[in-house]
Amino acid sequence: MAVSPANSKAYYHARSISLPSRPHPLIPEFEEHSCRLRASEAASSSSSISLKLSGLTDLHDCVDNLLLLPFTQQTVAQCHHEQWVDELLDGSLRLLDICCMAKDALLQTREGAQELQSSMRRKRGSENGISSEIEKYLTSRKKVKKAIHKALRSLKGMKNECRFAALNKDPETLSMVTMLREVEMITLTVLEALLSSITGATAGSKRRGWSLVSKLMQHNRVACDEAEANQSEFENVDNTLCTLLGNKNKSVNVVHVDNVHNEVSKLESSIQDLEEGIEFLSRRLIKTRVSLLNILSH
Repeated sequence: MAVSPANSKAYYHARSISLPSRPHPLIPEFEEHSCRLRASEAASSSSSISLKLSGLTDLHDCVDNLLLLPFTQQTVAQCHHEQWVDELLDGSLRLLDICCMAKDALLQTREGAQELQSSMRRKRGSENGISSEIEKYLTSRKKVKKAIHKALRSLKGMKNECRFAALNKDPETLSMVTMLREVEMITLTVLEALLSSITGATAGSKRRGWSLVSKLMQHNRVACDEAEANQSEFENVDNTLCTLLGNKNKSVNVVHVDNVHNEVSKLESSIQDLEEGIEFLSRRLIKTRVSLLNILSH
C-alpha cells in the first residue's frame, strides 16, 4: 500500500510499507521495530531510553539489510540527483553530530560524578569540603545543560524539516522513501528523549536559590516520592545535591553522604548503559550512510 505524502504531517503515523510486489521478509521486521519504538515514545527514564537506543540499533540494522536488496539499490541509484537523496545524506550527518554531542554530555557528566564520588570519600566528615565539591559538580552540569538546550532547539528544527514535498513517484519508490524518512524521524525523537533525560525535567530551571529548592522538595514529601519514579537518574542526582546543599542550617551527616553516594552510583551505571547504546547507534548510522554512498557511487 502506497503512502500518501499528506500523512507526513504525523511523525509516527502507522503505515504499511510495500517494496516490490511480494514484500521481502525484512519489511514486516522493519514495521515491527518501528511500531515498538513508537509505542515506547512516552517512556522517559534512563533505563527505558537505553531500551529505545537498543531498539533503534535493531531498526537501523534492518534498514541496512534493506539497502542490500537489488530493488532498493536500483531505486536509490536512479534517484541520486534528486533532492530527497541529498536531504537524506545531510540528515545522516546531523544525526551523527547529535550523537557526538550526546556522547560528550554523557562523558562530562560521568567524569563529574566520578570526581564527586572520589572527593566525598576523601572529605568524608568535612561539610565545607563536600559543599564545594557539590557546587563544582552542579556548575559542570549547568554547562552541559546549556549546550544540550541549544542542541534541542536545533533538533526541533530538524524534526520540522524532516518531511518531503509531494513526490511524483510510483507507489513502491514512494514507500521506500517514506520508510527511510520515518527512520530518520524516529531516530530524532529517541535522541531528543535522550538529551532531555540528561538535562532533567526540573533540574534545568534557574538556580535562584537552593534553599528554596530544598523547601519545595521537602514540602509534601509523599508526592515528591511518587513523582521521583518518573524522573531520570540525572534529575534525581541534581535534586538530591540541590537539596543537600540547600540545607545549610543542618549539618551534613553520614546518612546524607551515603544517600548521595547511592544516587550517584545509580547515575554512573545508567550513564554507562546510555554510552554503550549511543555508541552502537553511531556505528549503525555510519554503516547506513556508507551503504547509501556506495550505492550512489556506482
